[in-house]
Amino acid sequence: MVEIKVEYPGDLECKAIHGPSNTTLMTDAPVDNQGKGRTFSPTDLVAVALGTCIFTVMGIVAKRANIDMTGASMVVRKEMASLPARRIGRLEVEVHMPRPLPDADRRRLENAAQACPVKQSLHPDIEIAIRYHWGQ
Repeated sequence: MVEIKVEYPGDLECKAIHGPSNTTLMTDAPVDNQGKGRTFSPTDLVAVALGTCIFTVMGIVAKRANIDMTGASMVVRKEMASLPARRIGRLEVEVHMPRPLPDADRRRLENAAQACPVKQSLHPDIEIAIRYHWGQ
């Protein structure tokens, strides 16, 4: 189990402290929800968690299969919904792999992305679209 301590210094900001490493990160409410948008919002961190989880599990599979993912990049776009309540409505992930791969390796990495624990933990009402660009 990992413990994360969260403090509220005020002004819609939060400070999270990762227990094992003592690393900190700050959040701020977004501009469209009374914040100043100075850093990641809590819902932005969900998008970050999805993207980094996808690359982490793809990286684990790639390492086992001796596939070089060095130079891969990703863009995650988060769209909010307002009905029935303010929530994440859609997460769009665009994965750019630096070189082409055989179909079997592509399928292996794409299956790993689909099995990412963060993706599996998100509510099914959140639309998640993942697109891959191989060798670009």
